[in-house]
Amino acid sequence: METTSNREGIFDGAWWPRSRDIASQLPRLIDALVARLGPIARIGLDASAWDDAPGHLVIGGRTVRIDWSAVDDSTMIVTRGEQDHFSFLVIPPQAGAAAARAAMAMAVQDGNSTPAEQILMGVGIIPASPS
Repeated sequence: METTSNREGIFDGAWWPRSRDIASQLPRLIDALVARLGPIARIGLDASAWDDAPGHLVIGGRTVRIDWSAVDDSTMIVTRGEQDHFSFLVIPPQAGAAAARAAMAMAVQDGNSTPAEQILMGVGIIPASPS
């Protein structure tokens, strides 16, 4: 996970999960986000990027709601409290390490205005088709 130093660009951070198993990947991210941002109420993810789509997970003794969409836009929305949203670029698990690091660095540049698809394509990452 990488985060920006301010909230002036499209993305507040980037995340590179290592598999399509949301139950194994999301807890570590939530723990890291809680340490930086405080309690997380919900996560918005693209259903096509994951093998399963549970409505919630219990992480660190707290229930985190997961909202699923079918927009296939390589992004994640993290909600803290009622209305405080953070936008993250999600790097596909199959991405190579160098490309993933380059995409995360681009996403978290202060004032970044490049959409997810352009960032990923710019570093040579092509999202995998859902299985």
